[in-house]
Amino acid sequence: MEHVQCLIIGAGPAGYTAAIYAARANLKPVMYVGNQPGGQLTITNDVENYPGFPDGVMGPEMMQLFEKQAKRFETDVRYGVVTDVDFSLQPHQVTIDFKYTISADSVIIATGASAKWLGLPSESRLNGSGVSACAVCDGFFYRGLDVAIVGAGDTACEEALYLSKLCKHVHMLVRKDQMRASKIMEARVLQTENITVHWNTNTEEILGEETVRAVLVKNTRENSTYEIPVEGFFVAIGHHPNAEVFSKYLETDAQGYIITQPDSTKTNVHGVFACGDVQDKHFRQAVTAAGSGCMAALEAERYLIALENQMVTAAD
Repeated sequence: MEHVQCLIIGAGPAGYTAAIYAARANLKPVMYVGNQPGGQLTITNDVENYPGFPDGVMGPEMMQLFEKQAKRFETDVRYGVVTDVDFSLQPHQVTIDFKYTISADSVIIATGASAKWLGLPSESRLNGSGVSACAVCDGFFYRGLDVAIVGAGDTACEEALYLSKLCKHVHMLVRKDQMRASKIMEARVLQTENITVHWNTNTEEILGEETVRAVLVKNTRENSTYEIPVEGFFVAIGHHPNAEVFSKYLETDAQGYIITQPDSTKTNVHGVFACGDVQDKHFRQAVTAAGSGCMAALEAERYLIALENQMVTAAD
């Protein structure tokens, strides 16, 4: 069985930043990139809010730069998906693609979270060309334009309010006759002049060939279908953390996000650290994910030093 000091699972901003710091600390990290190498940024066109890129950068290009930097410090980047783990053992054991098991003194989990989508073919086709799951990331590109956002929770309200400060008009599509959001957030939305809430409204299709030109919706109470002209369509129906394979051993919250100690990336299992969107349901930004990746690598390094000292003491 192959053994490594530091195993990193996931290859978004958190994972690659952890790899850079771990490699510079001579931990010789091995990284498995998972199903979506580069994370959610690989389906994002322009990134303009990450420091160091004054002219912006394409999401896929940005993640290629992250990878190049990690490899410069000799991170062993591998393709493969983690299909099972055993964190009851030390070293920890991780199975890749159902067939290959690797043992690791420390494990950094950076598997991220995936946006929930409506499942419309047009949604997938126009993703990155008018369709987005992050208003904070992409709202800037729709300044002065009309947009639609689907969702009814606090996050949807927050993103609708954010968009209202940038966009000419925001159409909020709510499936029922009431929101799931807190009353104070709902009140803020309803009091904002350039937000129109469409109650009892389902999204039937996103219209447009190369870019979004309108959204086709159906009012279920009136059984009527109509188009709303918009140039941007935002989905805010939630995210699900990519943490299922670890849930047998790691504490998670009601939504499945890995719970870490305050001001730390430490989980309830010694030697296992979680960073990025798999444990952050509040910010979900590339820059905050990268910051927590740095924290995870530094904490893994300190853990490994302490582990080595314990072994030396025991040998003496």
